[in-house]
Amino acid sequence: MIEFRTQPDQYRHWRLSFDGPTATLAMDVSEDAGLAPGYELKLNSYDLGVDIELYDAIQRLRFEHPEVGAVVLTSAKDRVFCAGANIKMLGLSSHWHKVNFCKFTNETRNAIEDATENSRQSYLCAVNGTAAGGGYELALATDYILMADDNSTAVSLPEVPLLAVLPGTGGLTRVVDKRKVRRDRADFFCTVEEGVKGKRAVDWRLVDEVVPRSRLAERTTELAREIAARSDRPADGSGVALTPLDLRIEDDSIRGTYLSVDLDRDLGTATITVGGPDEAPPADAAAAMAQGAAFWPLAMARELDHVILHLRFNEIEAGTWLFKTAGDADAVAAYDAFLAAEAEHWLIREVVLYLKRTLKRIDVTSRTIFALIEPGSCFTGTLFELALAADRSYMLDGQFDGDNRPAAAIRLTGMNFGPYPMVNGLTRLASRFLDDAEKVAALEGEIGRDIEAADSEEQGLVTFAPDDIDWEDEVRLAIEERAAYSPDALTGMEASLRFGGPETMESKIFGRLTAWQNWIFQRPNAAGETGALKLYGSGQRGDYDRKRV
Repeated sequence: MIEFRTQPDQYRHWRLSFDGPTATLAMDVSEDAGLAPGYELKLNSYDLGVDIELYDAIQRLRFEHPEVGAVVLTSAKDRVFCAGANIKMLGLSSHWHKVNFCKFTNETRNAIEDATENSRQSYLCAVNGTAAGGGYELALATDYILMADDNSTAVSLPEVPLLAVLPGTGGLTRVVDKRKVRRDRADFFCTVEEGVKGKRAVDWRLVDEVVPRSRLAERTTELAREIAARSDRPADGSGVALTPLDLRIEDDSIRGTYLSVDLDRDLGTATITVGGPDEAPPADAAAAMAQGAAFWPLAMARELDHVILHLRFNEIEAGTWLFKTAGDADAVAAYDAFLAAEAEHWLIREVVLYLKRTLKRIDVTSRTIFALIEPGSCFTGTLFELALAADRSYMLDGQFDGDNRPAAAIRLTGMNFGPYPMVNGLTRLASRFLDDAEKVAALEGEIGRDIEAADSEEQGLVTFAPDDIDWEDEVRLAIEERAAYSPDALTGMEASLRFGGPETMESKIFGRLTAWQNWIFQRPNAAGETGALKLYGSGQRGDYDRKRV
């Protein structure tokens, strides 16, 4: 089982240090500490285990260190920044692992950009040696790239000429969309194995600044302090410790404080029940700080986030996720009102941003997602986003025989109209009613009203609203039908349908890159016995089928 829970005193690949308002994340990969046997993590190359630590560090910097306004990414090794994803690991990995690995690394790079853009905790990169492939892509995720001007330091994206695959974490898109590198120069850059260094790297916008190696540390410190001084994060604030998650993972179930998962291996389903808060929200942000990691939206988001990652990597045959909720709708609505009222506080901002990223992780997960809305549920505001993220939603019209709980209802809050955009930049409601802005505006008038099944179906907020007589058969048939279809076809269909509307850099990375890399990772030119990934390091070049298809 791949374990996503870690903490700094368990890191084997990163050094995290602090200097007042600045922090440094230094990559120092332990070569013999790969996640799986069969490869060494030479030249600061990384596998999923390295990235799990990076993701954890980014989360902790945001929540545990409000005093930090700038984070420096660099290498602790001499004249090697990062060689990117470990090629031996890629050559040994299954197709699904490679794809999920790339998705996770993309989400982690997106979290770096989200911190810079929305948390005012900006990232800059000091490239102090070769930055190849995923190493340069890591630098691209930061807001400013400093590079040593010497003979051993260069940036490169050599995947096409060397490995017959693509840069796996958004490098191509970030070069042209984020850094605005001219297309012809980008074309050349992506086909030169040795990369680009010095003044040309600056002139071509591949990095922002080069300085002599002897001045790199001094200039990095100077710049980091300048950036940190522009942050609005509280310089003297105390953070919230991300205490170890208490998730009890058994053979067919997971139990947390606010979340449970039940697996049905015959049906290929994972039923994920998210619990609402069991008490009223705190009086103010200071009281939320006092609750720390137990603050309901944060605790719930952490459990949900980890469960998504666990299911993606460890339960790959659970192809259908069934989202349920349980709890008091009024309590969820009260928390949403609290999040909106205290939105300017740094911690509440972080919590909302974390919820946004976690919901996005659901959107880009290659699983069928159904929401089941029954009596006793609390699909309200933030938790209603789970239903809006689903490919379909079923809402019981009325009650089950013998169940005296009130009929199910959904409820909109202000959190459904802005704070949780999808990767296409739209809210899930705006994506749902893509050609009908008036409809979305009208729904704002429904905020706070309990909407029962027939009305929800009429308003387009759920897909189907069967009564208790039809409920069991309709839901069962939908699940069984899904299990009968090709998982590959469903992945393509669902991903194509989920993101209508405009494209953003993020949607391009997930959509275009995932589609292309999915295909390329299965092609003999990359993954075959004489493909580039299998022959890498052997001294032989890949034996390519030259037909272009």
